[in-house]
Amino acid sequence: MIRVLLVDDQQLVRAGLRMLCGSVPDMEVVGEAADGAAAVRLAEQLRPDVVLMDLRMPGVDGTTATARILAHRPATRVVVLTTFDDDDHLYPALAAGACGFLVKDTSPAELLDGVRRAAAGDNPFSQPVLRRLVEQAVHTQANRAPVAAPAGVTDRERDVLALVGQGLSNPEIAARLHLGVTTVKTHVANLMTKTGSANRVQLAVYAATGADRR
Repeated sequence: MIRVLLVDDQQLVRAGLRMLCGSVPDMEVVGEAADGAAAVRLAEQLRPDVVLMDLRMPGVDGTTATARILAHRPATRVVVLTTFDDDDHLYPALAAGACGFLVKDTSPAELLDGVRRAAAGDNPFSQPVLRRLVEQAVHTQANRAPVAAPAGVTDRERDVLALVGQGLSNPEIAARLHLGVTTVKTHVANLMTKTGSANRVQLAVYAATGADRR
């Protein structure tokens, strides 16, 4: 059971998220907060596995709350869920320790998948956000020498790596390659080990920079 804390200053949004997360058997909404200060208190009291965090709230904002929660409970997975996906909100949230960034027009299925991925140690990002992160990283690394391809990467792992670099999620990769989602997760985990990537974003950057091309 994934314990979820909802943080948003809009009651209607929290109600919708509570209904969505409560509709599946593997999630439990353990609490709700309307501002960052309450989120920090509840995270300490309730010890959620995943926090769905809004950014713009009265008083303590989501970025500050994320940093405070993770300072006391570093194992907690904070996923930003916001209307704003611009760089002014994205990078401060990631710097505060958020493990993922989803926009509020994300589909219900994608949001639930994001919560599950976060709880499993993955990094859920909406595709436009992930692509922008990759593009920025590619631009930053444009003048650097390409990294040598790691040893032992299989042909199927190369296929998965290329799709990770395009910002596709595990279910999308599974559908594209006619594989099971569990198989894709295994390939992604192996690729992160072989490339030395700490998370999915780093793996996507690795793929996009052409470091593993034949």
